[in-house]
Amino acid sequence: MDETEGQIYSLYLRMLDGWNRRDAALMAAQFADDGNTIGFDGSQMQGRADIQATLQQIFTQHATPPFVHKLKEIRFLTADVALLRAIVGMVPPGKSALEPALNAVQTIIAKSHNNSWQISQLQNTPAALHGRPELVQQMTEELAAELNAGTSAEQPRSS
Repeated sequence: MDETEGQIYSLYLRMLDGWNRRDAALMAAQFADDGNTIGFDGSQMQGRADIQATLQQIFTQHATPPFVHKLKEIRFLTADVALLRAIVGMVPPGKSALEPALNAVQTIIAKSHNNSWQISQLQNTPAALHGRPELVQQMTEELAAELNAGTSAEQPRSS
């Protein structure tokens, strides 16, 4: 991974760290002022302030489990715009194993602004993989390996 890819990956890890710590301000701080998200349920948040306010409400009202992730790719669309794709899963509170129904594919579009990378968009798409249980199992096994290796975002890393 080169230096710029590392900066983008670190940005993603800080965003996950915000979620895993249930810290709306930390998570929202990784977004551009006009950034947006499309959540697991299709809900949308527009702009950093809305992202922070909505996440604060979510964290207050729900016991959100932390993300376990595996990076799949970082691809540059232009010199200042990149796409990051990862798979994620969650271990629900009180459980010790990943819940396959919570698996998702996360995609971020990151842009460079004043020599700093920010998230322009995050999309969190459920990985239902209808009619393909072998793919659900494969994804869950990939994520379980990350969880067991201790390299997932469940054990927050930030730079």
